[in-house]
Order: sequence, then structure tokens, then C-alpha cells
Amino acid sequence: MDVPRGGGSLTPGNGGPGNGGPGTSAPEGAGLVRRLGLWGLAATGICSMLGAGINVVPVMIQRNVPGIGENVLPAFAFGALPAVLAALAYAVLASAMPRAGGSYVYASRALGPYWGFVASFSQWFGLSIVIGVVSYLVIPFLRDIVDALGLGGAAAALETDYLRVGLPLALLWTFVWVNLRGLRAYERTVVPLMIVMFALGAIVIVAGFAFDHDDFAAALLAREGVGVPSVTPPPLGPAGFLAATGLLFASFVGFDAIAQAGGEARDPGRSLPLAICLAVLIVGAYYLLFTAAVYHTVPWEFVWDRAQGQDLTAPGLLGYVLPPGWTIAIVAGAAIALINDLPAMLLSVSRLVFAWAEDRIFPSRLARVHPRRHTPTAAILLSATLASLAILGSRFAGDFFLGIDIMVTSMLVNFILMCVSVLVLPRRNPGIAANFRVLSGPTDRTWACLAGVVLLGTFLATHIWKDLTADVSAWYFRSTPIWIGVMTVASLIYVRNMRRLRASGVDVERLFRELPPDHA
Repeated sequence: MDVPRGGGSLTPGNGGPGNGGPGTSAPEGAGLVRRLGLWGLAATGICSMLGAGINVVPVMIQRNVPGIGENVLPAFAFGALPAVLAALAYAVLASAMPRAGGSYVYASRALGPYWGFVASFSQWFGLSIVIGVVSYLVIPFLRDIVDALGLGGAAAALETDYLRVGLPLALLWTFVWVNLRGLRAYERTVVPLMIVMFALGAIVIVAGFAFDHDDFAAALLAREGVGVPSVTPPPLGPAGFLAATGLLFASFVGFDAIAQAGGEARDPGRSLPLAICLAVLIVGAYYLLFTAAVYHTVPWEFVWDRAQGQDLTAPGLLGYVLPPGWTIAIVAGAAIALINDLPAMLLSVSRLVFAWAEDRIFPSRLARVHPRRHTPTAAILLSATLASLAILGSRFAGDFFLGIDIMVTSMLVNFILMCVSVLVLPRRNPGIAANFRVLSGPTDRTWACLAGVVLLGTFLATHIWKDLTADVSAWYFRSTPIWIGVMTVASLIYVRNMRRLRASGVDVERLFRELPPDHA
């Protein structure tokens, strides 16, 4: 029997990537609508990728990988390579399966429902936690801006428990409201924020290339009466370079948010792959320019020396040569970069929940869509609730990096599965694979995805090894056991609900060989 999805009665579909395939299609007004244009989609990916980390990671990597020295830019460029390969896999799959909950749909139709659900569940869990972490981390940036403006009392108040938790919750639920309002409100929020973020970030790029090492040395001597140190960091071997690239690769996580919005993209066969490629290329170029600008002004020897004993940021380093007002503007840009993550990631994780519910692996009521705003209200609220718990955990447990590590593990696994899905889909589901519009030649597709599996697998192994060998006070401060626990919970949910589906007479094999309906 056919399974109703997303609410409402269903009528036969006509197949192909623009509709429900050989299954069913929802009547007009019953579900999601295709209103997101190319730049709304690209902004979703860009805002999910770019965060305040660009102000910290390229400089603090001198502590995490002490021998990296002058090789930060090559490591960043190499770290982008597996991200580009993963993005190509997403673009290939998005061109043939433009549906909400993209990565879940891709893996479930190519590899089977178990891999689709379990991997995307850990992705949803990790990203929802990170949404809470991001909300929590915005406040220190606001505190620094307020303090720089000479409002010390207000800056101190932002560290009280009431405001330290209350403001992140208020910020999070403001963007929950934006997402609940619908795609027009979402697009009118995320695109302007993206533009402001790039405008303020451009200050770093322009300033970094306007000054040089001599200017920095003179400013350092005037402020502290010391010169740039002459240092000899430990040698950087292949293992150290790989560790650096793995750390920098995490900066590219987020473009998959475009795929999750696949059910709401206009002209999806064209706009989804193009938006994914635009997001990766724009963010990659921005990262490289930003990092090159910082090191054009600040000698890496100074960064390495200071990073061993204190936390450094790009605004703090450029503050040696910039007027205070420009430094405040850079910090404000970092805060906006963090804030930008929230609406885009909320859209992404909620569409995963919606897609599970459409396939009845999750309670079907979570696929209900507001009849006028066309938003999956219950799916958004569920994801926001988990993010709210992460805010509380960040304050009272004090280890927000754990959630980020879980997210990185989940995303690496998902990226590998996307590459494998491209390789397997033509054999398992040739009808859907016939709609590939990106890398349509099988040889190019195969080599790109095999290279992606190898590189991403290497990064995943390195990430897990670093986690399991880290010096922590208890096992539950390691992300790998927690990720395995999340996968176990997802497996139990999957087994329970699949038994219910089969008991109700659903042809499960057919269900997961067809695309979900196109509600547009």
C-alpha cells in the first residue's frame, strides 16, 4: 500500500526529479513550497559554514599543531579538497533528488533506509547541539564589544547566569520565530545578514593587505617595547600537516544545509547544485583571503610564540595596527558571523525531522506543515528544544567543544556516505540516477567519489584517533563514545518504527525506492 506523507490526501505523481517519482504527490497547499531562489539557497550554505571560528582557528592552530608555522595557508587549501569532493557528491545527488531532508533522502534511496536514518539522526543531533553552542558563544563577542565601548558594568552583567543563559535563549527563539514565519521572512533575514557579515569581514582582508610585518613590528615595539621573537617551532611531519588539515577542514562543514532545503528550492535541478558549488567556492576563497591577510600583517613567529600561552583572535592581533573603532567592527563581524548560523542551521535540521516523519520513521505528526506559512512547525520546535538544552549544558557543564566534536564526526560520516551513495545509486536505483545533471559521465563521477571516500575516511580516522587519545578526565568527555551512543539510540528508534511500518502492511522496499512526494 502507498503511504500518505506530509498530511492531506494524495494523488498520483508522474515521476522524475520534479515530483514524487512513481509514487504520490500532495495536493497544492498541503506541504512545503518552492520559494527559495539561488541566493537564498547559497546564503543558507554560506551562513551555515561561516562562523566566528575564522577569527580564531587560523591563528590558534599554531598551538594545536605547534609545527605548522608558515604552512597555515597550504593546510587550509588542502583541507578544502575533501570538502570540494563532498560538495560535488551532494551536487550530483541534489540534481536527481531535490527533496527536503536531502542527505537523509539521498542515503536512504541509495544505500537503504537504515543508513539514511541512523547517519542523519547523528547529524541532526550534532547540529542541533551546535545551534545551542553557537547561541551561547555569541554573548562573549557582545561582551567584548560593550567593554570596548567603555561600558564595563554592562559587560560584567553579561557574565551573570541570568543573562548568560537568558540572552542566548532569546536569540535562538527569535530565529525560531523567523523560521516559523516562512521562507520569505527567512530569506529576508539571512541574505542581508550574510551581506553585512562579508562587509565587516572585508575590513580584515583590506587591513591585512594594507599593512605588513614591518608595520606590525613597529606597532608592537611602540605598545609593548618588545620586538617580534625569533622562534624555532618543532618540525612539521606528514602526521602534523594532516592533523592541521583535519582541523581546518571542519571550517567547511555546513554546505549540506542547502541539500536539506531541497524541497523548497525553485528550479531545484539547477539551483541546488549551483548553490552548493557557489557556497563552497565563496567560503573557500573568503577563508584563504582572510587567513592570508592576517599573516600578511602579523608574523607567524609572533602568533606561534603568543599562542603557546594565551588565546588569540584575528581582531586582537590586528588591533596592534588598527584604530580601536575598526577593531570593534571586526569583532561585530565575528558576532554576526555566529548569529548567521542560527536561522540557516534551524532550517537544515528541521527538514531532516520533516523527511523522517514523511517516511514514517519518526512520528508522522512531525511532518505537519502550517497551511499558510508552509513551514514544518513541529519539526522546527523539536530541533529548537534540543538546541535550548544545549545552551543550558554549555553554561552548567562547561564543555561546549564536545558538541562541536560530535558534529564533526557526524558530518564526516555523512560526507563519506554521500560519496558512496553516488557510486551505488546507479545500480540500486537506476531510474533516479538517470536524472544526474552534475558529473553525468560515470568515469568522472566514480573517480571523484572514490577520492572523496579516501580523503574523508583519512580525516575521520584522524579525528577519532585524536579524540580517543586526548587527555580527558572521564570517558564521557570524548565525542566518539557519545556519537556511538547516539547512533545506538537511532538504531533502536529505526528498528521499532520499521517493525510498525511492516506490521501495518507498508511495502517498505517500494517505499524507499521512490522519492518522497513533491509538495510544491
